[in-house]
Formats: sequence, C-alpha cells, structure tokens
Amino acid sequence: MTVNPIELQKCLGGVGYPADKQQILDQAKQHGAGRDVMDALGALPEKSYDSPADVNKEVGKEGH
Repeated sequence: MTVNPIELQKCLGGVGYPADKQQILDQAKQHGAGRDVMDALGALPEKSYDSPADVNKEVGKEGH
C-alpha cells in the first residue's frame, strides 16, 4: 500500500506539533482521511512527532 504524501499532509493540516499518534489520527479523521491514510497512520509507533516531516518519514519506514 502506498500513501500519497500530498494527501497525507492535507489530512494532517492543523495538527499542533509536537503531537502524539492519537492527536494525529484524530486530526486526519476530522479531515476525512481515506482508509489508506488512516491505516498508515494507525501503524505509526506510539511516540511524539515534531513535524509533518517526522510523520512522513515514519509512514515511509512502515512501507506504506
């Protein structure tokens, strides 16, 4: 599964960083994220993310 990084960033608009996994998931859901994006974000490790780039990097590591 591949997640479009532009779609991912659109879904994360308005996240206040640093943010934890749950905050990121909640924001993506509010922005109407699709199943692929939600699945990718759901696979993120439980930790604090300092920026959208950190989230993208982790999603890339997961092979999504």
